[in-house]
Amino acid sequence: MKIIAFAGSNSANSINKKLITSVSKYYKEADDIIEILDLNDYEMPIYSKEREKESGIPALAHAFALKIDEADFILVSFAENNGNFNAAYKNLSDWVSRIPNRKIYGGKPVFALATSPGKRGGQSVLDIASVRLPFDGAELLETFSVPEFDQNFEEGKGLINMLLRSQLEAKVRKTKRLLAAKNA
Repeated sequence: MKIIAFAGSNSANSINKKLITSVSKYYKEADDIIEILDLNDYEMPIYSKEREKESGIPALAHAFALKIDEADFILVSFAENNGNFNAAYKNLSDWVSRIPNRKIYGGKPVFALATSPGKRGGQSVLDIASVRLPFDGAELLETFSVPEFDQNFEEGKGLINMLLRSQLEAKVRKTKRLLAAKNA
């Protein structure tokens, strides 16, 4: 299985990237390939109809869409900026959505996560994503929020809060069952 994982963030020290990298390890089986993408590698001009008309859709939007197309499963952890998507993710999704005859996620199964230093753990953006992703062509299998990232996560260990860890592991098992049934 080919798994694409990325944080919906362009922060160089993204806690969402740390989370998604840690969670991706739960899915590593003998034949699986996991690729962690960095949105900084897909930086494009801010979307506008005028830019699209003048220059077309950037090659980087097509490159990101190809990564999605090659995936069997997608893990994404959304950064929350002012209660909404990070601007880098929103801009990338705006460009990819303009590719003719395509929805951003192309019908792929997705496990959406979010985290933040606060008590809600990015829950606002995760709520938005839960509504938005199916319109963007995602088969949303599960969601998970990690509050107070700095207190509940440790580099190299992952989630150190045992309740959160057990909730995450239950959702990982569920998504694995759903993926196995889909591929049977």
